[in-house]
Formats: sequence, structure tokens, C-alpha cells
Amino acid sequence: MSTNLKNENVGLKRRRIKNPDVKHYLIMLVPAFIWLILFQIVPMFGIVIAFQDFNPGAGFLRSEFVGLEHFQYMFELSDSRVALKNTVIIAIGKITGNLLVPLVFALMLNELRQKYLVKMIQTSVYLPYFLSWVILSGIMLQIFSFNGPINKLLEFMGLEPLLFFQNADLFRGFIIGSDVWKGFGFNAIIYLAALAGIDNTLYEAAVMDGAGRWRKLWHVTLPSIRSTIALLAILSLGGILDAGFDQVYNLYNPLVYSTGDIIDTFVYRAGLQGLDFSFGTAVGLLKSVVSFILITSGYWLAKKLLGYRIF
Repeated sequence: MSTNLKNENVGLKRRRIKNPDVKHYLIMLVPAFIWLILFQIVPMFGIVIAFQDFNPGAGFLRSEFVGLEHFQYMFELSDSRVALKNTVIIAIGKITGNLLVPLVFALMLNELRQKYLVKMIQTSVYLPYFLSWVILSGIMLQIFSFNGPINKLLEFMGLEPLLFFQNADLFRGFIIGSDVWKGFGFNAIIYLAALAGIDNTLYEAAVMDGAGRWRKLWHVTLPSIRSTIALLAILSLGGILDAGFDQVYNLYNPLVYSTGDIIDTFVYRAGLQGLDFSFGTAVGLLKSVVSFILITSGYWLAKKLLGYRIF
């Protein structure tokens, strides 16, 4: 009996050595919690500005309370409806492109047998993802400028040069296309990981049944990664009102406000440039509430349909 107790004590000591006290790890999280409280939680009290006629000189406590007046004005203002429409259209285009283009790219890479060629292609398409929109926007503005190489090519072909970023009809396409171009190489990593997990015996069985490349793709590859595709599609619902402030702000101008102005840029102009802090806060708060509802709904659908859960 005493021998068994000694063995148990030795085992407990070894476990304690292998699993040190968790408080040391909690101490490491203290700076992160402080940052979260100071920059994420404390600023939430500023939401009260949306319900006040905020005066910076009077502060939160002495500014006049106006209730839902700014929200009512927001729905009556035509510019806010235009910004909401543009945001939804651009966001849906980005979500669709960032789901389909990386999928097609990953399927094409998966069919290549020359590994050195695969690595070279991957490296080249990943590069734009690591560049900021400040850099990429400058490059695009130079390439598509009136005297840029694209217009020079059009002139060589006998066509008239175009003012690409001053054309409201083309602006949404540029925003969606450039965003997909920037991120499709990096986004394809998820699909490549899912493709790597497919059992090779399924392909061997398909070959035994006489399936060609297209039939293997349709009956083996796509069904095997459909849960990944569905999960990414559902979780992307939360970004339906996030059309990318940094990208649009660096590319747009007053000539394309009718098709390029989104909620974030509208809030920036109204709240910061126009100094209408209450109205800008009201628009931003409404966007945050709708996004929260969509994100929650997306995770609920992922849990119900795919069994995916965070906690």
C-alpha cells in the first residue's frame, strides 16, 4: 500500500513539473488585457455621442440629448442611402470573388505535377497580399493614369484613352477586382490545405471506374471540400457591410462618389472632415449593430449546418 502511495506522489510531482503553474501564462496576458480595455472597451462609452447633439467643449455630460434624431436624419439623407447601397454591392462582389477565385486557383494548382512550378506560382501571387493599400493604390493609379501604360496600349490599338479612376461606372469593378487580385493567392491556402486532406484512394477508385480529370474534380474533389467552401461562405456574411475603407479611401475621388462612396468613407467625411461627430457616430453605430447581427447569424448557421463552433 505504501509503495503505491509513493508511486502516486512521484507521478503527481512529475505532472507538476510538466505542467507548471498556469498563473505565469496569465501574467503574460496582462498587457494584452490592458490594451483591450483601454483601446476597445473604454472607447465604447463614446457611443452616447450618437444620441446627443455633441459639443466637444461641453463634453459627454453637458451635451444636449436628442435621442434618435441623428438616426432619423440618416435614413432621410440621400447620401447615406447611396453609401449603404455601394457598400452592399462592393462587399457582395468582394465576398463572391474572394470565395470563387481562390477556389479555382487552388484547384488549378492542385492539378500541376511540377512542384517547382507550383512553388514559383504561389510565391508570385502571395506577394500583393503583404503590401499595404497605400502602396498598391499608388501603383494602380500610375498604371491606369491618363498617360499610363494601359492607355498607351489602348492608343497603340487605335482606341481612345480613358480616365479609369474618374469613371463612376468602372470604379466598383476596379475596387472588387483589385481586392480579389490582392488576396486570392493568400486565401487559396485554406483550399489547398483542404485539398491536401483528400484521401488518394478516392481518386484511385474513380480511375478504376473510368473517371477522367473533370469527373474526378466534380465527383471527388469538390464534394470532399464542400464543407470548407460552405463554412467560408457562411462566415463571410459578417463582412457584408465592410467594403474596405483603406482601399476605397486611397482610390476614390469626388467624381466617383455615386458608385464608390461606402459607409466607412461617408462616416469619415461626415464625422471628421465635417466635424459632425454625432451623425458620424450614429452611422458607424448602426453599421456595427448590423454587422454584429450578421456575424452572429453566420456562426449560428455554421454551427447548425456544419457543426462548426468556436467554443
